[in-house]
Formats: sequence, C-alpha cells, structure tokens
Amino acid sequence: MATTLSRRNFLKGVAAGAASIAAMGVVGSAPKASAEAAESAQIPFASPQQAATTLLNPQKCEIFRWDDAPDMASSILFKPWQFGGLTIENRLVKSAAGSAYLPTETKENIIAEYSNWARGGVKLVWIEDFINLYPAFPAHYKVYDRETGYLSELTEAIHAEGSYCGYQLSLMGASFSGFDASTAAEFECARADQMNLDEVKLLEESFIDAAKYLKSQGVDCVEINAAGNNIGQAFLSRNRNARTDEYGPQSFENRTRFLCEIIQGIKKECGEDFPVQILINAVEENDKEIGQNNKLTTVEENCQIAKMLEAAGADSLHLRCGPFGQHVAEFAQDLYFTGFGIAGTTGFGTQFDFSHHFQGKLISENSGAGILLNVVNEIKSAVSIPCGCVGFIAPDRAPKYFVDALEQGKADFFLMTRPLIADPGYVNKLKENRFDEIRPCNRCMHCHFDFDEQGNFYEHCRVNAAHMRAYHGDVMPEGFEPAPAETQKKVLVIGGGPAGMEAAAVAAKRGHQVTLVEKNGYLGGLLLFANAIKGPHENLANLNTYLKKQLELNGVEIVTGQTADADYVKSAAPDVVILAAGGVRDTLGLTATAGTAVVPIEDVIRGVEGTEMVVVGGNAQAVDITLYLQAQGKHVTILSPEPAELLGKGQSSWVRTFTNPMIYARGTRVWQNSKVVSVGDGEITFSCETGVDMTIKCDAVIEAMDMLPNTGLLDELDGIEVYAVGDCAKPFNIAEAIGAGNMTARKI
Repeated sequence: MATTLSRRNFLKGVAAGAASIAAMGVVGSAPKASAEAAESAQIPFASPQQAATTLLNPQKCEIFRWDDAPDMASSILFKPWQFGGLTIENRLVKSAAGSAYLPTETKENIIAEYSNWARGGVKLVWIEDFINLYPAFPAHYKVYDRETGYLSELTEAIHAEGSYCGYQLSLMGASFSGFDASTAAEFECARADQMNLDEVKLLEESFIDAAKYLKSQGVDCVEINAAGNNIGQAFLSRNRNARTDEYGPQSFENRTRFLCEIIQGIKKECGEDFPVQILINAVEENDKEIGQNNKLTTVEENCQIAKMLEAAGADSLHLRCGPFGQHVAEFAQDLYFTGFGIAGTTGFGTQFDFSHHFQGKLISENSGAGILLNVVNEIKSAVSIPCGCVGFIAPDRAPKYFVDALEQGKADFFLMTRPLIADPGYVNKLKENRFDEIRPCNRCMHCHFDFDEQGNFYEHCRVNAAHMRAYHGDVMPEGFEPAPAETQKKVLVIGGGPAGMEAAAVAAKRGHQVTLVEKNGYLGGLLLFANAIKGPHENLANLNTYLKKQLELNGVEIVTGQTADADYVKSAAPDVVILAAGGVRDTLGLTATAGTAVVPIEDVIRGVEGTEMVVVGGNAQAVDITLYLQAQGKHVTILSPEPAELLGKGQSSWVRTFTNPMIYARGTRVWQNSKVVSVGDGEITFSCETGVDMTIKCDAVIEAMDMLPNTGLLDELDGIEVYAVGDCAKPFNIAEAIGAGNMTARKI
C-alpha cells in the first residue's frame, strides 16, 4: 500500500525501524547531528558496536548536534573583527583555494563562483595564486599572466556583493639557482639553501611588486603563503634551511628575515593600511617517516616566529597543520580520519598516536573537527594580532562547539573552502540557523585533484553538481542556478535515493509538478547503508536530511511504499519519467555451506559470524566493508576482479591514498584479477595470476561486486519522455548519481 509521506508517518516508520533493530541486538552509534538525521541513520541500517579490537585514537564525536545550537545571528560568529584597516563583518573567511588554478575553467565560472561565495555571506574572500606574478620565477601551475588575466573584473564582482577581496601570494615547490619551471616537480619541497643571495633579494622584490600590482587591480589585502611546500616556509624551517648567512636558521631573526622584509616592503609600496596576512604551519610532524621530527618546527618556535612577523607589520596570521609528506593533509587534516576504525592514518600505512604526535596538542577525538584550535590558541596568546584557524571548520555540524571556541578566545576567525564549495550560501543559511538547508560537505575530496573512471583529471563536488560544471560548454551553459522551465510538465521520479531526490528537487525548483515514488518506506536509498558502514565521518546522514528538506521546500509530492511498475506509471500519466531506482547488486550465485556463509554486502550490518572474511569486489564499497570488518577484529582477504590499482574505485583519489595503505598494513591481501571457483566447508577456492587455484580459510564470503544497471522499466514506457539517472543507469558513486540527477532535471 502506498503512503504519502508526512512528518507524522515518517516518525512512525522511524519508531518501528528502531524497535526492530533493537530486537536484533544491533546498537546504533551514530552521533546526534539532528533528530531527523539520526532517524535517517537508523532506517533500516545501524552500526553494531565496535568490538574485538582496541582502536588507536578513539573518537567521541559528541559535538555533532544541532539541538543545543545558539542563535547564530547574535553569536560571536557574526560579530565583526578587525583585519588591519578592514572591518570584517563575520568570522567565516573563504580561504585561498577554489577553481581558479585549472586552465579548463572559464572566466564566467571563476567570476561567478567567487562572487557566489561573497553573495552567500562571506565578507572576506581570498583568491588563490593562479596568475604568474613573478616574471623571474615562473611556475607551471599558474595558468594566467598579468596581461591575459581578468583580475580586476573578478575583484569588482566580489566588491559588488559587499565583500572584501584578498589574494594569496605563493611560490610552491620551486628549486632555484637555474631551476626550470617546465620540468620542476610541482609540489617538490623548495629549499631556502638552493637560492643564492641575489635570488633571495630578487624574489623578495618580486613578491613586493606583485602586491603593488594586485592593489592596482582592486585587491584589498594580500596573504603570503609561508606554509607547506612554499618557499616562505623553507626559510622558517630548520629542516629545509641550511644557509649560513643572515637568512639561515641560526636565530629567529634570521629565520623570519625573508618574510619580514617582504612584509615591510609591501607596507612601504602599498601603504601601512594595506593589510598583510601570513600563512604558516602552526605545528609540524613527519608523517612519511613517522616520529622522525627532530628538525620540524614546534608550537613554541612558532610563537617566537609569530612575534617577529607581528613586529614586522603583519596584520593577521592564518595557522594550519604542517605534516611533512602529504601536502593535502596540510589543509585537509580530516583525511587522517577517513575510513572506519583507522583514525590517525598517515597515508603511508601507519597511524599517528595523537596523544604524542604533533606534540600531543591536536584535538583529535572529533573526527578532525577544529583539530588545531588548541594550537592556534597557544600561538594567539603570544601575539596581539588576529589569528585564524583552518582544518575541518564546520559550524553547520557542530554550531555550539565552534561558537564556544571563538567565545573562549581560541581563535579570532575561521577559514574554510570545501563547505563553501558544497554550498555557496553556507554563511547566510548558518546565520539564520537553517542547518538542514545547508548542503553539507562530505569531506570526500572529489573536489581536489581527483580523477574520473578513465583516469582523466576531473574535479567536482559530491553534493554540489554545479561545481566545475557551470558555464562548461553544453553541460551547464546557464551557470550555477538552473533556469526556470519554459513549459511546466508533470514529472514522475521513480526512486528516493540521492539521484532521485536531487532530480526531483531541481525539477520542482524549475517549476515542474513533481511526484517522487519510492518502493521502500523511507528515503535515502543506499546513503543509509553507506552512513552505517562508513561511520559519521562523511556526514551522509546530514546529506540525506538536506536532500529530503529540498523536496519539502520545493513542493515535491512524496509517495513511499509504492512499486512503480509500468501500469502505475501509465496510470499516473506523467509527461516525463526520471528513473532513479538504483542498480542491481551482482551476485556470485554461490550456495553457502555449513562452514562458510555467503552474505550480500548490505546484510553485513546485521553481523557476520567468524573471523576469516573474504570480500569479493574491488570498488569503494569493498574497501569500506573491509575497514568496517577489520575494526571488529576480523581478518579480511579481498578478491578483486580488476587490477590492484583500481582498488577503491569510486572513492576520490585522496581517500584511496589514505585508506588503501591501511588495509594492507592490517594484513589484508588483495588478490587482483581473481575469480571465485568454489566455496567449501570453511574455505574458498579462487583462480588468480598465480596460474594455479588458491584455497584459503573462509568463514564468510561478502558479495561486494559492482552493481549492474537496472533500466528494464524504460522498455515498457513507449510514448513517454524518459531518462535514467544514477546507479540504475550507470552504477558508480554518490557524486555521479547526484550529478546525473541534477543535470537531467535541468534539461526537461
């Protein structure tokens, strides 16, 4: 019997689902993000309590809740702060990252994206360094020259939205004294001792000249990137600076001389009231060779460095993490927490012990949220200029936690980019306590140096389909916002997973009359299963909450408990059908034995007996379920039908970089290009590249193979305009499902 979903009916379903789960002895452990998000996480999947192993860096995540949120508009988060001569109206700052560094991006896209962030409530927008501003030191990752750029148009667009515009000055990974920009490794660590004295002076002059040019183009302030692999950090570092002259590491005055002279030069050329911010590593650690950190900079050293920078005229500090080997973790420390049960993963198959590494000063029990707040507080106490914190800053997930941090003086402002990529209107919605209307960042890292199925460079956002697609050819020529429909149509969306919900909301927003039909008694599809297996890190429960809220706001009629077969569709008489029914999980077609169970991946959540697990499949779900089982003390072998380099396909390149090494480190062997031959009593036999059949112990076989398309219904709908989206058309991942739903809804 079909049910039109109301709030009351939804809650009845929640109670029934929760009761049945409790009866099975399965206990949910998801954090309380909101009442609705918690409910969604329990239907019909809930994570059993972790058992069997004592995990390093245990997580609490108790901060993730909305029910104790203060009124954001009246909170300190929306009180002004002073940056030199600029008064910034709130404490949320767009950090210098985005899309401007890709030559494939259009002028329209870049200007629209940065101005969207300003329109969405950000009052200080930092632009990353995408222009060749230093003629003597060209860098091949800068995509425009001064003469061919459009910086003044960009700054005007940001100003038109009532925001200030800053520009980050950086020079990353360059080897000097004859370095060839066309061949130098892009992210190779620059060393201060590879420059002769003339080059040092020329580079200082280049930074100062660049700031003067930027001011002429309407830029309000500059940030000097002296963190990570940038040349400024090399002078501060005892690890990358072996100079014996006045720019060497022998004293804090010498270590900071390069930056201080640049600050002073900018002030002289641009005026004392032209604000300068310095970005530095707040605390460093060796992740590549864990624990070998003798020459890495401590918080105590940075307190002295900060004093020198303030004395030279710096107006504020931007403080971030300083791992040695993984550049991405300098600004995305939450990658340390990706993957169930492996908090602290370095990306090199080892784990930090956060009670000791990074001097034991990181806040590490909250899945990376505000991880640097205590370190920033310590450096802030050494200076009188404002200090900003970066690294999974998410007031939408933990509003009281982040407001309290500002109230307690741990930081003066927060910097972010990924939450703003996910939802450009983030700040305005946050100010109005509209938490369930914020499209939540999943920390999936598809937005940064990712690749598509064919291995092509492809950055996008899992939850915001317009990011990197807007203004691109015939994909989204209309830009970020979908255009109103020319003719209202009656649209039937079949399937209530992420693809279906996105398609329904976008179609309704355009003015169509939309009904969404879901065969189950709940919405979310496999989002709920993914949330249970992955844990709270990727924020999938809140994504489900957001997608459902969009259906409500855009007036979509929702019918649950209804199978939409051809007769049902024809009786509904829609003008357009969008099929988003999900894929069909492939099966091995094997029969269980007394000693070996054969378990579909979705059933693992209910518990699997035994310790020797064999996961068949090499996709993202296979990796996720492997980590989930390992956290319960089980030993896992993966039989992948594909090459090992495809292990975890569907995850972002960065997530795979951090999760895959930990699977191997925990004893999992991946048999690539393998195929199951038979299941015995307590064992499994398979063929592989060894050339002989292999037999290993096996208490349970987990079917985690790729899903198959599920478009059979389309053949029965002659005469109706039909589209298939998401896993039913092309099974892959959440990002592609949402993207397909959005793009399809834009063209009907």
